Amino acid sequence: MSIVNLTNVSKAYPSPTPGGAPVTAVDDVTLSIEKGDVFGIIGYSGAGKSTLVRLINALEPATGGTITVDGVDITALPERELRKVRGGIGMIFQQFNLFASKSVKANIAYPLTLAGWSKADIEARVAELLSFVGLADKAKAYPDQLSGGQKQRVGIARALATGPAILLADEATSALDPQTTHEVLELLGRVNREQGVTIVVITHEMDVIQTIATKVAVMENGRVIEQGDVFDVFSAPQNPASQRFVGTVIKGVPSPAEAAALRERHRGRLVTFSFRDGDSSQAQVFLDLASAGLDFELVYGGINDIRGRAFGHLTLAIRGEDAAIDSALAAIASRVEVTELAGEDAR
Repeated sequence: MSIVNLTNVSKAYPSPTPGGAPVTAVDDVTLSIEKGDVFGIIGYSGAGKSTLVRLINALEPATGGTITVDGVDITALPERELRKVRGGIGMIFQQFNLFASKSVKANIAYPLTLAGWSKADIEARVAELLSFVGLADKAKAYPDQLSGGQKQRVGIARALATGPAILLADEATSALDPQTTHEVLELLGRVNREQGVTIVVITHEMDVIQTIATKVAVMENGRVIEQGDVFDVFSAPQNPASQRFVGTVIKGVPSPAEAAALRERHRGRLVTFSFRDGDSSQAQVFLDLASAGLDFELVYGGINDIRGRAFGHLTLAIRGEDAAIDSALAAIASRVEVTELAGEDAR
């Protein structure tokens, strides 16, 4: 069941110069986010992803199209009604946005105070959230006494305070080191699994999407150019921009320049084997080549895993009689995609 729906949504800002054309930040975007998803929205800087997330929580009004959140068309609501909708949407930020003058406990309590909770209920809820994010011993600390990861944990606790159904994470790990990023993503995974919160992750980091997201939309120039299951988009990206993104974390078929460099260092015919979940395993391919009396070495690529489903590309330098290589490749190609890289053998 969808919890967020955008249909032909656009957002344009007035021209920064008098008489100029409006600046379109989001252009005719249609997407659906299912309840319980961890939905990634990825794009380079200026792609429109942060504007899109501000449309979802109605911090910006859409110029065109419709947006429904938990069954409510927010494009038609007055500000008073929008405040109620925002109460069901939590948000965490790249720079944490904590109140420096308030303790950790007071930061988390702040939205509960605004919502009119009793003091006793606030105390209980804050204690529960501090325990959940692993900061029970930091209740009296102040933000400048915390590490970046601890600050983001406080931000997550504060965003969850009122029990939102949706959590928006806008570049929430961009200011963190790799180990801390992993810990924060683990925590967000727990938020999704244990509390049933739908999470929308805005990021330019493919590693983040690969680690936590179930679905992904790729944005470029304000438009969604590709969307779907993370495994499908990562293992077989269709759009050139998606292919560039995926290439930052997954080595695919070597480019002509990369192939030329490989030939300088390795003898034999260069062949890339592309694997997807359900294909013959790389071990079986290696066994088939060895059984054909061929020598080979792995020179490029790797295998990736997304929630137990494997995919990737392995480029081998294969040596032996051409007829034997051709026969082995023909047999393997019935089970695995095989791409031989054109060029002279370095033999």
